[in-house]
Amino acid sequence: MRRQFFLALALFSFAAVFSATAATGRVVKVLPLFLDQQGRHALSPSLFDRDAYQAQLRKNPEQRTAMRFDVLWRVRGEASGKLKLRLELRGMAHGNLPQEKTLETEVSATGLNRWSSIKLGGDDYKNFGEVTAWRVTLWDGDQQLGEQKSFLW
Repeated sequence: MRRQFFLALALFSFAAVFSATAATGRVVKVLPLFLDQQGRHALSPSLFDRDAYQAQLRKNPEQRTAMRFDVLWRVRGEASGKLKLRLELRGMAHGNLPQEKTLETEVSATGLNRWSSIKLGGDDYKNFGEVTAWRVTLWDGDQQLGEQKSFLW
């Protein structure tokens, strides 16, 4: 009888601890991609072709109209608030003036891994200039869960 009581108590304690855990998360990978006039980042589904087309767009800025950041992120546990991805950009505009821009998007956790995209396009892309550094952070309300940044950040 005593053994069953302690077993039930231990089981209840473990269940209480695991149900009260906060969300944990991280940004696994960030793919910065240039987009052409038709909104494409590649001409075919091949990764080799994508990399070759990205090199062409990098060399020819007049063919680019936007930049998209594809983000692979992961969250485990129950989120207490709304999840969001924040993209912070640093760059050089025309005339060597430093620029900074922040973009955010709300995301929902449905599964272990999730891909989301954040796009800098239109007049914002034209006025921003060349992106020199970026940082992507994953937020649960006002708590930062994960971060991935470029080398120059």
